[in-house]
Amino acid sequence: MGVHMAGHTVTRAQLSESVYEEVGLSRNESAELVESVLDEMIAALARGEMVKISSFGSFSVRQKGRRVGRNPKTGDEVPILPRKVLVFRPSHVLKNKINATLSDDA
Repeated sequence: MGVHMAGHTVTRAQLSESVYEEVGLSRNESAELVESVLDEMIAALARGEMVKISSFGSFSVRQKGRRVGRNPKTGDEVPILPRKVLVFRPSHVLKNKINATLSDDA
């Protein structure tokens, strides 16, 4: 997928099409494969497991505690309830690739 448009979003359909073109599975099989991979990632994260994809990065769920925030319009203090947040940490390979692409565009 050689997409270089700013603000472009890659969709599931485009991922499936790339699998179809690169791997040679049927379009239906390619779509099922993409869905299966995403479903497994979601299930693992929901169980609190880390998802690590070599040369890409890692996804993990972190618990954030209760804290006090502030309404930016009124300045009033507002409680922010405990919640889980998804964290993505890119690999060094991905960071380097992104920075190399930026320097190519300059």
